[in-house]
Amino acid sequence: MSLSFAFVNLKPGVGKTTSAVWLAHALHESGRSPLLVDGDPAGSALRWSELADGFPFPVVALPVGDVHRRVNDFLGNRQAVVLDAPQLEDHPRIARSIMRYAGEWIVPVTPAPIELDRMAPIRSELGDVQSLRTTPARTAVLLNRTNRPDATRTGPDADAREALSERGFEVLGTQIARLDLYAQSFGSPVKVKGSAYMELAEELIKRQDAA
Repeated sequence: MSLSFAFVNLKPGVGKTTSAVWLAHALHESGRSPLLVDGDPAGSALRWSELADGFPFPVVALPVGDVHRRVNDFLGNRQAVVLDAPQLEDHPRIARSIMRYAGEWIVPVTPAPIELDRMAPIRSELGDVQSLRTTPARTAVLLNRTNRPDATRTGPDADAREALSERGFEVLGTQIARLDLYAQSFGSPVKVKGSAYMELAEELIKRQDAA
């Protein structure tokens, strides 16, 4: 069975597309040939691949409300699927369909008070979609645009990790630092070796293999 990961959030601009593209490259480097599904009507992931003269894996645009029924038509013998979902608040039908397909939902969150405050409505949305599935999806928070690249025990990153854990969210051990390497990468070829996304891919593969 293919690994499947969806990046989801209520709001735009939290790093869903960047994370989806970088994770797909990391999975490719790890030997798990991925399919990248661009479910956002803005088509940012697909446009990125065009500007970069193509990715080493297929990118499919599916900004439709029945993504969960269509993905397997494009899967072939691919070993992983990464889905870039649009923001739930503006495109709930598409985002929920993507979540019905993916085995793991990844919620990118910046360690800032306003982002942490949005986690309650996000939890409600996640619960609503779980009720539509025959088997529950795994859910994890990805701390994104952090102050440090590693999960330190002190400071804002650690405070956010602790606050999320106290609210019942599972927080991934990998976190993505606020670096131009990621923030300015749109439209350029992705060189993923040595990046935090290789670590993220390894962590996610282990999670799904253990499930």
